[in-house]
Amino acid sequence: MAENPFIGTWRLVSFHTKRADGQVKYPLGRDAAGYIIYNEDGYVSVAIMNANRSKFASGDIFGGTTEEKVAAADTYISYCGRYEIQEGKVIHHIEVSFFPNWIGADQERIFEFDGERLSLSTPPFLVGGVQQTAHMVWERVRKGRKGVQ
Repeated sequence: MAENPFIGTWRLVSFHTKRADGQVKYPLGRDAAGYIIYNEDGYVSVAIMNANRSKFASGDIFGGTTEEKVAAADTYISYCGRYEIQEGKVIHHIEVSFFPNWIGADQERIFEFDGERLSLSTPPFLVGGVQQTAHMVWERVRKGRKGVQ
């Protein structure tokens, strides 16, 4: 069996969406931060956020005002579960998600490897009544690189 090229930790390089009319947006800012981890056991974990999220006034993890919680939710995406590789795509079978509607759902990603980079794109999906695709570029994390101790 060939080595699985997904295995490892990948740091987010860029994340944007593209509308059918070509308009590009950065829903978590141009400097969004995140990681995607694929392991040998067939699990994937994803966390992406706006790099400049506001801190809550309270240090209580279950505290925060309604406004602080809404702002935190609007600037964060996270999910995990099993994955499988198919012809030209990887399917994430979501078991745990910050967005409850994704629990039990499959998220398809079209992939492409380019050296130490992995590009993942979504098929078209509807957001606010507008068809768009999401595009993420990830860079493999190696010991000694930023983010690795």
